[in-house]
Amino acid sequence: MAIPLWIFIKLTMNDLIAVTLLALLGGVLGLFGAVFFAFNKKTSNTISKIAIPFAAGVLITVSITHLLPEVAEISGNEGFKVVLFAFLASFFFEEFFANMHHHSGHTHGAKLHGSVPLVLFGDTIHNFIDGVAIAAAYLVDPRAGIVVAVATFLHEVPHEIGDFGVLLSAGWSRTRAFTANFLSALVTIGAAVFTVMAQELVEPWIGTLLAISAGVFLYLGASDFLPELGQGSGKTRKLQFFFLLAGVIVILAFGSLVPEH
Repeated sequence: MAIPLWIFIKLTMNDLIAVTLLALLGGVLGLFGAVFFAFNKKTSNTISKIAIPFAAGVLITVSITHLLPEVAEISGNEGFKVVLFAFLASFFFEEFFANMHHHSGHTHGAKLHGSVPLVLFGDTIHNFIDGVAIAAAYLVDPRAGIVVAVATFLHEVPHEIGDFGVLLSAGWSRTRAFTANFLSALVTIGAAVFTVMAQELVEPWIGTLLAISAGVFLYLGASDFLPELGQGSGKTRKLQFFFLLAGVIVILAFGSLVPEH
């Protein structure tokens, strides 16, 4: 039985509004959160010590408890090959582009000026994947879309703090750095809207896109963020481990509280 056009438009608009708001949370608000802290070095360093282990717990938990089960259901065992490829591709991509995911206080001296275009390019591609992942997850299960958006927000804040540091260290003004990152963040919304509007084109690729997101999130959480734990004083390490577990617990609790699709 065909769905009347007005009902189809209504359903599509509801999806568009939902994924736009989620993409706004995952992309643009993550940028504003970074801006809030990035211009105060002391605050930025403090937040990074907390946000990075928390984001590690969130990303790893999201990948294992939400994305991977969806990948297995949609794509079967073949999907795990994509997860593996995405994990390895993230490593080679990051290494080739000289550690694209800078964290607060990490710079590369004379290479800064040459790396700025690559940082912005990498961010834009990453934001596009984030937007598609948020919308794709939402179309499969709204709960998964919310979780992916929250996870994206949590890992974008410390990431953007580092990127702002790179741009400012390379001589960019605050306005120019913000504008470049804001335009890049808008790609998240555009990609999410495109995914909803072109569901017939995107639907066959949802399992693959979710697998790519799972691989990237696993890499970011396990390879970028976890190695930064355990540094500093005993009190700092305890705080980091606490927020790592907090990230895990928050996502597990969130998953049990948000209703199934």
